[in-house]
Amino acid sequence: MWQRRHELLLSELRAADLLDPSRAAVDPGHIRAMKCGPAAGPSLVAGGKVGSKHHLMVEAHGIPLAAITTGGNRNDVSN
Repeated sequence: MWQRRHELLLSELRAADLLDPSRAAVDPGHIRAMKCGPAAGPSLVAGGKVGSKHHLMVEAHGIPLAAITTGGNRNDVSN
């Protein structure tokens, strides 16, 4: 549901020429997992605590273009 809404929003912003893809920023944030799911893993950057990383890519105005979640032990370069 959210993926489809996000795609629709991006489509409307593109049609109105309101996206600026000339620059983009990608940044992950580590979130400690209090209850572990199957994708959580021990983090190499958070002292081995189990958690997940949320990676967000935004365009020049800060509008989110993409978001993914990975295990906390995944290397940022491989994502």
